[in-house]
Amino acid sequence: MNLVERAKSLILTPAAEWDKISTEPHTVQELYTGWIMILAAIPAIAGFIGSSIVGVGAFGYSYRVPIVNGIAHTIASYLLSLGTVYVFALIIDGLAPTFGGEKNFGQAFKVAAFTPVASWLAGIFHLLPALSILSILGLYSLYLLYVGLPRLMKSPPEKAVAYTAVVVVIAIVISIVVGLVTAMLLPARHLGGMGM
Repeated sequence: MNLVERAKSLILTPAAEWDKISTEPHTVQELYTGWIMILAAIPAIAGFIGSSIVGVGAFGYSYRVPIVNGIAHTIASYLLSLGTVYVFALIIDGLAPTFGGEKNFGQAFKVAAFTPVASWLAGIFHLLPALSILSILGLYSLYLLYVGLPRLMKSPPEKAVAYTAVVVVIAIVISIVVGLVTAMLLPARHLGGMGM
């Protein structure tokens, strides 16, 4: 699997790429080592560089996360994102029968592994904190989920919206929990002399 071609095809021609993915034999280990671990590193590393090396600044005030804290945060967010993919696959697989789909963990894991490609790629904008708002382009992953879910999990097209919506709501809850856990690793910002 060519990582660059696969990412490009998922972004530009998702329906055709999901059809191709649905027939490919992938193992969990292969997807982790050849896809997930590489792409999930983009937002983690870019976030570290943006927050600890470049820093955030406005109105004459700038702040950089201390390197040690930045490294701890990067490692934690990276490991949690790797774990989140597996949990996401369990949720997709568990909900499949509810929406007329087939329970198949291998297919569910492929959905969980390939869906976040847009958000992982958009994580590059964290390199420059001023541009981090552009990471909103990662929301395209929601569309990728909508297109891929019924194809791989064999749910009827009329249930695709509901299936996608439920998976997205659960994914949002998971993301909030992961965000809270990783935020606890960042130090409180000390605004010297302001008593905060």
